[in-house]
Amino acid sequence: MDIYTKILGNSHSKEWSKRLLGASIDYIELDQWNAQKSRLLAMGTSGKPYPMAFKRGVKLTDGDIIAYDPAEQRAAVIRLRLGDVMVVNLSGLAHKSQHEATATAIELGHALGNQHWAVLQRGDSLLVPLTVDKKVMLSVMRTHNFEGIEFSFHPGSELIPYLSPSEIRRLFGATAPEDHSSHNHAPHDHHLHSPHQHLNDYV
Repeated sequence: MDIYTKILGNSHSKEWSKRLLGASIDYIELDQWNAQKSRLLAMGTSGKPYPMAFKRGVKLTDGDIIAYDPAEQRAAVIRLRLGDVMVVNLSGLAHKSQHEATATAIELGHALGNQHWAVLQRGDSLLVPLTVDKKVMLSVMRTHNFEGIEFSFHPGSELIPYLSPSEIRRLFGATAPEDHSSHNHAPHDHHLHSPHQHLNDYV
């Protein structure tokens, strides 16, 4: 039985999305916790087993390709069940004085850092994957009540088209086992903007 040890590319990239057109794809579904393991055995949707052994520190992310046969046009692709992401919109700080904006940004940085939450910054948005229950994140953000800063929660899959493979890995590779409890979805803050309005710098 073959053991898969390399990530050949990512199906979300331009190169591989073209290469996989018309190919038969066997999807291997993983949750975010199992995707962090360096050694695991998973099943494809075809029922085929995929034993994997990667170098320490390698973390699978959505769209990673672990097998590809160009002659038979077959590929095995990771399909990651992505959790929610908190999108923090910083554009409101532009309307504050430089002193106020800097002070608020520092306070926000301290608050996120104290919680040990992973953060990916793009343009005027911060993306924070849920590593604790959503109610905890809501409580932290509302307790600080940062002026000029809005936030909302969105499915990770909604943000994938705006991120490069390396950014997807950074964003969703930092999650922990507590992600399984994050499915207790709290209501969205309906007055907040869609993430698409603040992530338009993404490729």
